[in-house]
Amino acid sequence: MTSSVYAFAEDEESVTPYRPSVSNPAQLPVAGQLELEYGGLFSKTDGTRRNSLPYLLKLAFNKEWGILLGGEAYISQKDDASGMRARGLGDTALVLKRAFLVDDTTAFGLELGAKIPTAKDTLGTGKADYSINSIFSKDINKVHMDANLNLTRFGAIDVGTARTQTGLSSSFSIPVTEKWGATAELSGTHRNGVANTAQFLTAATFSASKRLTIDIGVARGLTSASPDWSLFTGVVMPIAKLW
Repeated sequence: MTSSVYAFAEDEESVTPYRPSVSNPAQLPVAGQLELEYGGLFSKTDGTRRNSLPYLLKLAFNKEWGILLGGEAYISQKDDASGMRARGLGDTALVLKRAFLVDDTTAFGLELGAKIPTAKDTLGTGKADYSINSIFSKDINKVHMDANLNLTRFGAIDVGTARTQTGLSSSFSIPVTEKWGATAELSGTHRNGVANTAQFLTAATFSASKRLTIDIGVARGLTSASPDWSLFTGVVMPIAKLW
């Protein structure tokens, strides 16, 4: 995730990675280019270990409008104390995205999303969730910044907890060499009746070409309600030119 990848200048040969951070950039991929992001995520929270295969399909209709379809193609979750393990498909998220390009270095974005409960009850809530995410992206010399502020309305909640959650994240990426880049991010959530979450993420990216970016990184929880740690790796590439 380097600033060269995120530059707002037109380049029809380049992919537009949203990995590896929690924060999404404001801009969309090249119009008509269907991009796939796919990876592995390995996390531990207290006595629970969770491994998954997250994916995201991105398609822009033009510079301003696009759609995202993502989720987890497979989840394996194990409770160390009981030895119980659950496996299966994760929930699916559908997002409508609007980009507001100010100039070559600045953009705003808005995402309206819905989570479709495709996971079984042991891996999901069984209810639909709805979200709105506001984005500010900025290139400052070689550093690229993405700041996200979002609200999520949960379909399933426990007694005494709020239905709406606030999320905030800020990521910063910088090129290290022509092909290598580095990313750092702070993110967290707040919901009344539930302990706050927060994590620090750091990752390295390798752009083998303008059409292929590989990432690897680690995230560390900063509160008791956050995952203790997470390891991840993934790839971003175009899979079809539809128009």
